[in-house]
Amino acid sequence: MSCIRARAETRQRPRISPLSMAVALVCVSLSHTALAETLAPVTVQSDWLGPPTEESVKTYTGARTVLEKEDLEERGALNLEDALRRVPGVQVLDETGTGILPNIGVRGLNPLRSERLQILVDGYPIAIGPYTNVGLSLFPVTLPSLEAVDLVRGGAAVHYGPNNVGGVLNLVTKPIPAKTSQTFRERLQISEETGNMLTDTYYRIGGFVREDLGLQFQANIVDGKGQRDRSDTEVRNFIVDGEYYLNPNNDFKAQLQYYEVKAELPGALSPAAYEQNPNQSQRPFDAYDADMWRATFTWNHSFNEDTKLTWRNFAHQADRTFFFSDPMDPALSPTSVSESPRIFSVHGTEPRITRKIGNHTIIAGARFVEEDVRFDVTRTTLATGAVNPLRRWDFSTTAMAYYLSDSIALMENRLTVTPGIRYEDVETNYRDLNTGAQFQNNPDEWLPGLTVGYQATKDVFVFANAQRSLVPVQTAQVTRGGDVGNETAENYEIGSRWQINPHANIAATLFRVDYKDQIVFDTGAFRNLGETRQEGVELEGRWNLDSQTELGMSYTYLDTEQLSGADQGKKLRNAPTHHIGVDAVHKFGKWTANANALYVSESFSDSANTQAETANGSAGELPAYTLVNMRVGRDFPIGQGKNMNLGFGINNLFDEQYFFRGVDVSTIGRVPAPGRMLLVEMQVDF
Repeated sequence: MSCIRARAETRQRPRISPLSMAVALVCVSLSHTALAETLAPVTVQSDWLGPPTEESVKTYTGARTVLEKEDLEERGALNLEDALRRVPGVQVLDETGTGILPNIGVRGLNPLRSERLQILVDGYPIAIGPYTNVGLSLFPVTLPSLEAVDLVRGGAAVHYGPNNVGGVLNLVTKPIPAKTSQTFRERLQISEETGNMLTDTYYRIGGFVREDLGLQFQANIVDGKGQRDRSDTEVRNFIVDGEYYLNPNNDFKAQLQYYEVKAELPGALSPAAYEQNPNQSQRPFDAYDADMWRATFTWNHSFNEDTKLTWRNFAHQADRTFFFSDPMDPALSPTSVSESPRIFSVHGTEPRITRKIGNHTIIAGARFVEEDVRFDVTRTTLATGAVNPLRRWDFSTTAMAYYLSDSIALMENRLTVTPGIRYEDVETNYRDLNTGAQFQNNPDEWLPGLTVGYQATKDVFVFANAQRSLVPVQTAQVTRGGDVGNETAENYEIGSRWQINPHANIAATLFRVDYKDQIVFDTGAFRNLGETRQEGVELEGRWNLDSQTELGMSYTYLDTEQLSGADQGKKLRNAPTHHIGVDAVHKFGKWTANANALYVSESFSDSANTQAETANGSAGELPAYTLVNMRVGRDFPIGQGKNMNLGFGINNLFDEQYFFRGVDVSTIGRVPAPGRMLLVEMQVDF
């Protein structure tokens, strides 16, 4: 029997030179034909989320949205942030328009640097510090390399560890195909207002070179400018995949990735400068330089039809540097330029056993993660050229986690109850090499969870869950000071999915997040807001009018409140009350046309809920906005099973002007969102 599984699920791969692998794969594709067949399906599922498909979502015991390949390729999204806008409960703040520094928030949690969301690639954490640097100040992902985007809102801490108060976002990369194939994609993103152009070139080749060995190489090159001045961007993303099926009971998967980005950062503008020209930049020295090597390796072993071992291993070396000028106020002339490099070395290992015993499916696992971080800051005075090494800090973190869950199937498998527990034990040591000062943080926390799923009828599925999550003290909080601490939160959901008929379905979720010691960076310092509450309702629906036309909608109502401290009774920052999305897809012949619209209501940019904008733009109400995107594409068969798709799109069709407040190294002022963008795309599959 063949040992190849052609079906696309999760994949992880080996350490080989991307260039040599590309050459080898090209040669192999000319001389070998894949002989892949499909293995018999494994009867136990070791991944709690299961495959990222709409079918899997139907019986998931929580709020979940999967964007599949067509959603990512046919909706004219600028980047991953843009693709996620239509998901209920998601707030996106587009800082660059190029996708290199995402700001994604869920259910009223601060979106800046996506620090309240556990983001995975093929199930592996990609935060540069999975425990102590969870903000994505380095994001080694480009949209063309993704096959699916799987967002679970709400707590999932039992199986996925800390920092998922806002949920888990799993980015699934393209699988190795059963038969050797190639993809070439070229895309132009053109600013209608400034004429700035960003090119996005993607190439993939992969397949099974033997019936038990699959290899794949992906390359994604991004060059050009975003809409604004000083937005030059260069991205290099290379991924090598490997899968080896030793026998029907053992398979190995590995991935090696090299990611590099160099970019200018136009930064925030003063209100006066924004009104004069939102495309200008008042930050002449702000820039960003980063690179990362990532490696993952997975061994899957099936003892029998009821027992499976999955052993996952990961490591990365990362170096990221921000360059920024002082003072932060963009209306003032810079007096100095700072450079803040961080060097990360991270590795982890996680064995997991899944065992089916009668009506019980038990998952037991452990994870060990080690982080070493070097954090330096050097400041150069512009008037004199004097260089002052301000900071030399070292952080070392070790984290050990143990978890256990038991999915109990009752009432002829119509009811599933899953209690679970996770224990996190984290130790972080900080040392200031300049002063000798030291700091130690040792949180340990039990994270219980309970999920319930009930197939009430053939067409109605009801779910409820409760989870606790932990966020340890972050390195930025230690270094900048303020009233900080380890954060915990309780997540609750109750909801239902209803397949009204074969052509229409709806989903509704009530949610609540009770946060303890929520830490935010507000008005130049970290603040402990104490207890906060976020609650609301999310609605989703899709309707296939016929075989050619599909309509979709989503709505989120969000209510937030600070329950303690100086701003008790006020709303959380960057937490709009209303979020409405609609979309339509129409296919006619070989043409596909789609349009989508998004409305986001106004929100506040600070914890004090300042309504009138301050003179320098550091605080004030954020305006509501409406975005409309459209895309038209056509398939052109070009013989011998090859296909070419040409597409044209307009993002922000009505050139809506809106902004949010400064972030990270440019904290004061307005950050303009991208205006109207023209997209021209060509993809060839062969």
